[in-house]
Amino acid sequence: MPRPIRATIHLDAMQHNLERARACVPGAKAWAVVKANAYGHGLERATRAFASADGLALIEPDYAVHLRALGWTKPILLLEGVFDPADARLLASHGLNSAVHCDEQLRLLELAQLDRPVDVHLKLNTGMNRLGFSPARFAAAYARLRAIPAVRKITLMTHFANADVPAHPRLAIGEQIRRFRAAAEGLDGDWSLSNSAAVLQQAAVGASLRSDWIRPGIMLYGGSPGHESAASHGLLPAMSLESELIAVQQVEAGEYIGYGSRFQVERPMRVGVVACGYADGYPRHAGTDTPILVDGVRTRTVGRVSMDMLAVDLGPVPQAQVGSRVTLWGKGLPIDEVAHAAGTIGYELMCALAARVRVEEAPHG
Repeated sequence: MPRPIRATIHLDAMQHNLERARACVPGAKAWAVVKANAYGHGLERATRAFASADGLALIEPDYAVHLRALGWTKPILLLEGVFDPADARLLASHGLNSAVHCDEQLRLLELAQLDRPVDVHLKLNTGMNRLGFSPARFAAAYARLRAIPAVRKITLMTHFANADVPAHPRLAIGEQIRRFRAAAEGLDGDWSLSNSAAVLQQAAVGASLRSDWIRPGIMLYGGSPGHESAASHGLLPAMSLESELIAVQQVEAGEYIGYGSRFQVERPMRVGVVACGYADGYPRHAGTDTPILVDGVRTRTVGRVSMDMLAVDLGPVPQAQVGSRVTLWGKGLPIDEVAHAAGTIGYELMCALAARVRVEEAPHG
């Protein structure tokens, strides 16, 4: 029999969240971002959950080819572009779109001698200072792309650094939009600007933001890209991680729990041992007081997370026993809340789900 830990993927929630993204920006076409194996949810599941998307976007060329093998016939966008000549040839042979963010990628396309037309997304650095051409060099890069016979359509794109805080004191989204508008003036092409945070902040930035394409990512999986809860935006959790208690201990006052003896029991305590640890993808740095549900009742972790187990305080759940159901995150316990308690973000928890964890799909409806 397998260990009791399991992840459940809710395709209905993923579909709902995509429609929520569309509703935020009426009329825009949507790239559903499926990088990192669809944020840990599985590429094959993503092709079904996001069947209504206008395209899928990711960074891994080999996974893009796999999407074609899975039967996805709509556009696929490589968000980081191509890395070598072989990748450039894949663009034509598998009908892939590619970001272009540096001179080296321009050169790859110029030398590739592609036998089929390809669509590209020219990236502007508007202040993120990660990828993209500077505003001063953007028009020249556009001209070089236009001169490549195999390049068909050019979309203009950027990535916002602080869309979750539109009036960010260091770099407001309005300033990034201003830089984009100035650099894109006179250049023909659709605009692709909005990540999840910008999609959800359309009410704050919509007056100055043109959106031909949106690129929702974390919101599709029920996570929040900012400080507000996912539920406050009408998003549903797409992944639940559950396990069971495999032991119950009565620990006396003054004793310690776990490696390093970091947690000392102040009064007699019933402690449950959960079949879940950092080798399953649960964050090792999640300290005492990280929220957890036992039999649907909120309680807390105690002590250090082990490779295969973690301990929980059963004080609020006196009826708990071996076999009691444990929710690490999911319905009733947002993944972002767990991540915050562990000093990280929900993205990391989703993507860290280990291969040894059994993954199931929730029944439709």
